Amino acid sequence: MSRQPPGTRAAYCAFFPIATRWKDMDAYGHLNNAAYLSYLDTAVTLWQLGAGMEIYRPGGLRFLAAQNGCTYHAEARFPDVLHAGVRCGHLGRSSARFEVGFFRNDDDLACAEGFIVHVSVDGNTRPEPIPDRFRPVIEAIMRGD
Repeated sequence: MSRQPPGTRAAYCAFFPIATRWKDMDAYGHLNNAAYLSYLDTAVTLWQLGAGMEIYRPGGLRFLAAQNGCTYHAEARFPDVLHAGVRCGHLGRSSARFEVGFFRNDDDLACAEGFIVHVSVDGNTRPEPIPDRFRPVIEAIMRGD
């Protein structure tokens, strides 16, 4: 468990409900750490799709994960519903750090907070600038701590 204080819902933007699953529990009776990384990826992808980022079609925006991680503040278990709040913590030339706070049921404090750094790449997986048309979309969910 982390010693840093957990973030609040107000520190995050777009929210997506994620139902926990029985199979996501570990031998200790709480959600396995790997489940959070899957939830994190799902929340960011849902936000991208909702924001109109064409990530599936040929020639669409292509992000590769360069780094990820998660800090745990409190346990969550099945059948909790996690509310994943997404924000952008940093926007660079070719990369963005998406941060996700996980809020258990109606809790205002995050039970876990994670991040994923996405790098915009071309067809040869070489970094390329994030297209200008998507920069304001990402900037709209930037939050400072």
